[in-house]
Formats: sequence, structure tokens, C-alpha cells
Amino acid sequence: MQGLIYKSTGSWYIVRADDGRFFNARIKGVFKIDGLTSTNPIAVGDEVEMIPENETENTATITAIYDRRNYIVRSSPHNKHQQHIVASNLDQSLLFATLREPRTSSGFIDRFLVSAEAYHIPAIIVFNKCDLYRKKEMQQYEELLERYTAIGYGVMKVSMQTGEGLPELQEVLKDKITLLSGHSGVGKSTFINTLFPEKKLKTQEVSEWSGKGMHTTTFAEMFDLYFGGKVIDTPGIREFGLTNISRQELSHYFPEMRELLQDCQFNNCLHINEPGCAVKEATENGDIAMERYVNYYAMLETISDKKY
Repeated sequence: MQGLIYKSTGSWYIVRADDGRFFNARIKGVFKIDGLTSTNPIAVGDEVEMIPENETENTATITAIYDRRNYIVRSSPHNKHQQHIVASNLDQSLLFATLREPRTSSGFIDRFLVSAEAYHIPAIIVFNKCDLYRKKEMQQYEELLERYTAIGYGVMKVSMQTGEGLPELQEVLKDKITLLSGHSGVGKSTFINTLFPEKKLKTQEVSEWSGKGMHTTTFAEMFDLYFGGKVIDTPGIREFGLTNISRQELSHYFPEMRELLQDCQFNNCLHINEPGCAVKEATENGDIAMERYVNYYAMLETISDKKY
């Protein structure tokens, strides 16, 4: 029997079988996938093979995992030197941000985008609470809209209070598997509640499996959208650590820098003080946003090429 992982609560997984039934399942033996060492062998979004154990109680044993199209990881919340798979088989990632109450920093946005680039997952930035924006914030939004759309990212503004932008956002989510992320307070939970009013909630069966005493805040959970598609909520994820990205590779995950790498004088250029650096020249000419370059440098300073 084939199924799709909707939630992980540690040693147990919530799996939706092809026939629509939900099972409480556990794995058999040790899974090693693609040479990836992580704290969780199976993630939300994984497609698996399972054998029912008890049809009455809807329990099953997971016996195999199918190849992933992609996945995204972060540093383990328990050990920064280990990886934790956040979710797999994603069509896109969506970052909730705000320019007021609270303001999301450009550094946080760019770290998210770098992680998405590293795992080949298209990213969209949604600026929420636009009903609170004054002239200053609207000017900032227009600048950010121009900056990020110019390098290939989707950018939207929405308001959960007025409903502005929600139809367009639902259209973006339709028939896609989307990872949702964002700082606490940016309105991601409000958005999820907006998507799942009581009469349209299709995930109640999943929630009943949560179990008492389990630390579910560190685990992702998938929900079916009533208009088609799925979203994966990621409570407890404040930012994706730049896992497995070397100093040499970092600029490859800035699209506007990636286009210029072959024009640098040295092929191992870090774009700091090297002569003949096309990235530095483009930044000085205004072709690369100075704030993006500053954020690149800040990330570079946090990366150690030491391998664990």
C-alpha cells in the first residue's frame, strides 16, 4: 500500500493512503536515503510503501520510501552539527514577511532565499499586514518588489484583515505543494486559519493523531487545501541554517551574482577584496542591490568550511 506522510511526531508518522484513509505508522529497521544523514529518516511530503498492521486501529508499518524529487533541511534543533529534514517533494516555498509589527529583516529574507536556492525550490515572498503600511512602508515594499522580482522571485502583498491579495495568493497555492515559513507574529497562523474554516477543514483526522506529551512544535504538518493543493506548515522554524553551504558556494545561490561569476578574474573569488571582481563592480554600479551584497557578506562571515 502506498501513502503520503502528512505529519511526523518523532517515532510515529501520520500517513494518508492512496484510498484516502489515514494511518498511524512507524518505520521498520533503519532507513538510509541517498547517503543523507539526518535526525529524521522520513519527512513530511515523503511518498512511502507501508503494510497495514491493524485495520481496526488504522496502524501500519512503513517498509520503504520512494525517491525524493527534492527536500529542504535545517540544522537539527538539538544538535547544530546534525541535519533535520524539514519537508520533501515540494513545488515551491512561501515566506511570510512583514514591514510593520514586527518588521522582517532583509537578512532573514535573504537567508531563506539562499536556502531555497540551495535545494532548488522556487521561492515566493508574501508581505503580510499591508493594511498597516503607511507611506514609508509602501515605499519600502515597492523597492523590495522591484529588487526581488528583478532577480526572479515572486513577491506579493496581502492583508488577512481586509482580504487584500488573498484570492491571488490562493491562486498561487492552487494544485501545488507549498512549504510555509516565517517568523513568529507575521500572520502565518492567521493565514492557515483563514484557509481552513471549520466547514472546509479536511485535516481533522490528522490532528487527532497528535498525541499527548509530544513536542509537535518542531515538526512540520501537511494540510489539504479545499481548492486543490497542499500546504506544509513549519511551526518552530525561525530560519533555515545554511547547512552544507561552503563559503565558495554561497554566491552561487544569489541569482544576480551567479550570472557574473564567470566574469571574475579568479575562479575562486569570494567577492570581498579580490581584484577584477565582477560582483563587486556590479554592486558599486548599482546593478546588485547593496543591501543584498551586505547580507551576502554577513552570511559569509557565519560559514565555516570545517566539515563535521
